[in-house]
Amino acid sequence: METSNFKGLSLSRLGFGTMRLPVNEDGTINQAAVEEMTAYAMAHGVNYFDTAYPYHGGNSEISIGRALSRYPRDTWYLASKYPGHQIAASYDPAHVFEDQLKKCGVEYFDFYLLHNVYENSIATYQEPRWGILDYFKEQVKKGRIRHLGFSSHARPDTLEKFLDFTGDDMEFCQIQLNYLDWTLQDAKSKYDLLTQRGIPVWVMEPVRGGRLASLSDEDTGKLKSLRPEESAASWAFRWLMNLPGVKMVLSGMSNMAQMEDNVRTFSAGAPQTEQESALLMELADSMKNALPCTRCRYCCDGCPQGLDIPMLIHAYNDAKFGSSSTVAMQFDALSEDKRPEACVKCGACAAICPQNIDIPTALEELAGILDRTPSWAQVCRQRDEAARKLKEQGSGI
Repeated sequence: METSNFKGLSLSRLGFGTMRLPVNEDGTINQAAVEEMTAYAMAHGVNYFDTAYPYHGGNSEISIGRALSRYPRDTWYLASKYPGHQIAASYDPAHVFEDQLKKCGVEYFDFYLLHNVYENSIATYQEPRWGILDYFKEQVKKGRIRHLGFSSHARPDTLEKFLDFTGDDMEFCQIQLNYLDWTLQDAKSKYDLLTQRGIPVWVMEPVRGGRLASLSDEDTGKLKSLRPEESAASWAFRWLMNLPGVKMVLSGMSNMAQMEDNVRTFSAGAPQTEQESALLMELADSMKNALPCTRCRYCCDGCPQGLDIPMLIHAYNDAKFGSSSTVAMQFDALSEDKRPEACVKCGACAAICPQNIDIPTALEELAGILDRTPSWAQVCRQRDEAARKLKEQGSGI
């Protein structure tokens, strides 16, 4: 098993993410399958397990805690997260943290994250009356958290703003990173920002929710011609393993086949060549079918609404590919006069665009996509309702 050194700890570079655990027909967690996968992971050198307060209606922490309780505490590392990104009337970090320790059956978390710092949640994490950062810094001092970090789907400027706010308190950062989002979600800028500040990178969504594990027959054929025995998912993982700033790659595995394939990838030790990485970049470009915005910002100078058009075009490309929920989440904090529907269709932007992009039409389409996408508040309500139903059925595992 490939390992990373993190402050003297030897971490498996593959981490078992528990957001997509195997489930029964009624939606409850299949605990027997989780324990089988955990046993396989432990036997093959995987020692990092990642969960969070809201996963599986609040039952992921219980499930993985039970599975890990069969092994000595010093043989595995457990990470969980504080849900400051969820819409709530008030935020009580102590109540959540104590509940998490109890559910996981542990006295401390090896790694703990402020969950999903993004454009609309950063204010919650910065709000003095909640004292979120101060509370978790205190838990670090008490040894109840060994390493404190955060996860984020935010744009690079928001990420930088949060890093400025926290100073030296964040030891690692978890971002969505894969060879497609390297450009589609500007993950390269986020990776560069973190590495420049000396912050180790944890990766989530390495195969884009399964999208990069199930390519077209044509694209799969191109990969097989170079590595006949490897899966498409393995290609995505090997691309990440070539980035020196990446210390941890989390995979939300849902069955034993995925576990076995991923363990095989992270145990083979065959680095990806420059030719192979270049091929993935070509495949990414062909998948995106994106508007060719170069961020020259000529369009912004004459916009009567003062819109950040390159940012909106970037969001359009992302939403068109199939990640409209992430875009909608980021737009929660955007004022109405800066959203795509504020475009008055004067055409000044399109007239000056060097790439001849029909910007007004793109913004109109983006507004329609966002209008059909649930807001983050709606997502939270749906998740709370699902959790309530699971509790009525039993433990949910």
